[in-house]
Amino acid sequence: MRLIDTHCHLYSEEFDADRDELARQAMESGIDTLLLPNVDLDTVDRMHDLADRYPDFGYPMMGLHPTSVDSDYAVRLRQIESYLGKRPYCGIGEIGIDLYWDTTFRDEQRIVFEEQLRWSVDLDLPVAIHTREAYPEVLNSIYKVGADRLKGVFHSFTGTLGELAEVERLTNFKIGINGVVTFKNSKLAETLRGTSIHKILLETDAPYLSPVPFRGRRNEPVYIWETARKVADTFALTLEETVRITRGNALDLFKNVNKSI
Repeated sequence: MRLIDTHCHLYSEEFDADRDELARQAMESGIDTLLLPNVDLDTVDRMHDLADRYPDFGYPMMGLHPTSVDSDYAVRLRQIESYLGKRPYCGIGEIGIDLYWDTTFRDEQRIVFEEQLRWSVDLDLPVAIHTREAYPEVLNSIYKVGADRLKGVFHSFTGTLGELAEVERLTNFKIGINGVVTFKNSKLAETLRGTSIHKILLETDAPYLSPVPFRGRRNEPVYIWETARKVADTFALTLEETVRITRGNALDLFKNVNKSI
């Protein structure tokens, strides 16, 4: 089995002490690809360093995270954009709208999100979308820019059946499932039965959202196998079938990832 983690921040400082060891463990477990979404200007060099250290393992994206948007958004956005012509990326991300932590820069978040959606259209790259308490706003921006021209993944999907139905209407979009699906009080597995396994990507969001039985600890790439097992159970599939199908889903979306099915 060869598994793809479609959303991992292994470059973050939480892994400075043992990053290489965790990468080795991940590869030995059968994970052959990490997709690395950027966060802000402070994470760019760290992300690039990891991707360059493991060029057939770590594949970077470029984007500005919504919680990093403030009054200086225009300057930061131009700086982020300047990287797009310097090296290849597998996607635009992590981008979106987050109204959970702070609504101060609601309008600025929308402007930044829509600009980055336009980059994805111009570059023919998928987007990795972060949305929290902002599904209506995110969907409005997608339709404004052009749902038929966009493609991507709703990272860390924890939505309702109604929100799932909205994503289902976006035929070029997938949903990213991580450790939340394993949480005891989560209804996510039940919600996922309303969609197809062909809509699903596996991810960790490491160092965040560790699956059971590791909940409360730093998330690590190898923990994705617990998420894969839960998704397999949810769809009454074998682990092998789940890994194979979600791998195909990922490669169908992230076409710049040079891997075989």
